[in-house]
Amino acid sequence: MQRLGFIHDMMDVKVLVLFVAARSNYPMTAQEIYELCYQDECLSYFDVCTAVPEMVATGHLKELEGERYEITDKGRETSALTEDSIAFTVKQRSENAVARFNRQIRRSSFVKTQVIGRESGDFSVLMSLDDETSNLMTLELMAPDQRQAVRLSRLFESKAEDVYNLIMTSLLDGEDDLDD
Repeated sequence: MQRLGFIHDMMDVKVLVLFVAARSNYPMTAQEIYELCYQDECLSYFDVCTAVPEMVATGHLKELEGERYEITDKGRETSALTEDSIAFTVKQRSENAVARFNRQIRRSSFVKTQVIGRESGDFSVLMSLDDETSNLMTLELMAPDQRQAVRLSRLFESKAEDVYNLIMTSLLDGEDDLDD
């Protein structure tokens, strides 16, 4: 029976992993590599877990601290030579997945939260929003329990820009009245 899809052997897996790694701006775990490469029904997590250590051994990928991987110069050269063999639809979906991954990682570097227990039994939630050059906003809120503190932290991570814009709008709306 003929196998459908782009992935037919381990070489196809490695070509796709290199393609994804060459477009990622950040180191990735094996799980993240799998998720970004999973654009073809024939790819399995075990294929990626087999390919990645082999590619580290051949010098196409470099293993970093925390079981993260990034492409090497040798890997970039090989990727440039082999990426034409990837099916167009798989290539497009992989590029889109990597673009989303890059945006998500970049954004998470600008939004930080920390939950700190206090002696009184409640919790402080420290939240900050940065841009490329400096801190835009730091906010500390009190939460009565850890569950609510974690919830505040997660919600801020997803809505940091909205919170910042709401505060700026609220403060600056009355600015004209103060100038008199």
